[in-house]
Amino acid sequence: MTNRARNIRITAAASVAVVVGMTGLVAVSEPLYRLFCKVTGYGGTPRMAEKASGATGEAMFTVRFDANVARGLSWGFRAAEPQMSVRVGEETLAYYEAKNTSDLPLVGTATFNVQPDRAAPYFNKIQCFCFTEQVLAPGETVRMPVTFFVDPEITKDVHARDIGTITLSYTFFKSDDQSKARVAQSEFKPESKTYSN
Repeated sequence: MTNRARNIRITAAASVAVVVGMTGLVAVSEPLYRLFCKVTGYGGTPRMAEKASGATGEAMFTVRFDANVARGLSWGFRAAEPQMSVRVGEETLAYYEAKNTSDLPLVGTATFNVQPDRAAPYFNKIQCFCFTEQVLAPGETVRMPVTFFVDPEITKDVHARDIGTITLSYTFFKSDDQSKARVAQSEFKPESKTYSN
């Protein structure tokens, strides 16, 4: 084998390795980014927790609940209460409601964030419906719980001292995979249901 042929093979192998490596990075980038956001609260992503720490404080915050539906999903979506006052460290339960207003079963998935971004590292969700596919039959309504607490450490953060209101915002999107909707068409009846907390 000549030097030229060997160089061509090495270049080709290196090119293939670079393409495979970049494809692998693309495949894991979204899960790694989500994990990073959950751990750090980056980009307004609330943190996940098993339970509230048990430590409470005197500080009170107004938590607003925002509900949005992306274009292409024929659902009504709202917070059961638009806002509530919560004490730092206290475990709190809120509900959102979604209703399929179309004449077809639909699968939706919700994403979320917290504003202002500075509050996100201290906003801990214990239970929520985010990133879980929700399948609703025509006319069906579902009531979905969100359990959360605001970490008392927020009161020690000099960059968060001016925060009095925290907004938890959800947006429902139509799932790309609607196969569960076809299965659900024969199983669901148009009635309300509530997920247990």
